[in-house]
Amino acid sequence: MIVWLNGTHGAGKTTTGALVQRLIPDSRVFDAEKVGETLMDIKPKLPGAGAENFQHWPPWRPLVVETARRVLDYVGGTLVVPMTVLVERYWREISTGLDRCGIPVRHFVLHADRAALRERIAGDTVVGPNSSFRLQYLEPYAEAARTWLHAEAEVVDTTRLTPAEAARRIAEAVKG
Repeated sequence: MIVWLNGTHGAGKTTTGALVQRLIPDSRVFDAEKVGETLMDIKPKLPGAGAENFQHWPPWRPLVVETARRVLDYVGGTLVVPMTVLVERYWREISTGLDRCGIPVRHFVLHADRAALRERIAGDTVVGPNSSFRLQYLEPYAEAARTWLHAEAEVVDTTRLTPAEAARRIAEAVKG
């Protein structure tokens, strides 16, 4: 099984994902961003729009599916995937690919209101405060939430939850 944690930057995916992994037996965190980083390291650069967002490169989506499949074939259990996917077509590609592989997916969106997101981004000590990269995704997230994302997933509002509380809710939903 895959527990996919979606949502915009600053919603708490990475922190919550690590906590979810501790609560679900026989689970591991799979950071699909590393697949994108591998594509970004190819020299000379791949053509197209992926330089600013590797998700736009067509190989990224099937490579995420194939990597997840191979890891699950090797170790079994559950993969927790904290990864923002805001383009519906990309999510469809990934979810359809996982379905074709017979891998069930529980898709959660960690949601926080805009003020909470801005506050988290402003105070981030890991990526750095006021990350322009993170801030530029607030509106695309809001648009995806309005048009397809919240209807597609189980929404966990993290505005007033700690990451541990959000992780418990997700783990309970998966186990339940």
